[in-house]
Amino acid sequence: MTSLIQLVRRASVLPVIVASIALFILMVMTFCDVIFRSVFNNPIEAATELTRILMAILVFSVLPIISVNNGHIAVDLTDGIFNRLRLSRIRDAIIYLASGVMLFWPVQRVWILAERARDYGDVTEYLSIPTYLIGWFITVSVAITAIVMIITGLLHLFAPKALTEPTQ
Repeated sequence: MTSLIQLVRRASVLPVIVASIALFILMVMTFCDVIFRSVFNNPIEAATELTRILMAILVFSVLPIISVNNGHIAVDLTDGIFNRLRLSRIRDAIIYLASGVMLFWPVQRVWILAERARDYGDVTEYLSIPTYLIGWFITVSVAITAIVMIITGLLHLFAPKALTEPTQ
């Protein structure tokens, strides 16, 4: 079990690398677009659609990692009560399980929209990138997030020690 968790932790670096590359490309493209627009009065025409695509890659590639590491914005108004009653672990498990199950609805909807875009032959305006590819990427990322959240919720219930980082 611990070797599987270590493998998953090592594999979780890949989406972070993908997001970092997307962010770097976005940064360079924005810089070049500003320079071309200001100096040469000739902006990059495809910058808007590339920004949208890169932002989708950036956000949805790290969504599973942010979700599992509890990196979302949270309001801790009831943490004191749950800590005093020693129910934090059960609360977290229920939240992870419920959130993971609820994510299957967006997975289904985005998949349907991506397939509709594929059937219609929708492409982006300037670069003619098929829009269904972005939809598929979002679908896969949200599905992975849902599965990982359900697994994390089950680990909170049945193996809470497996969630702690091993000290070396």
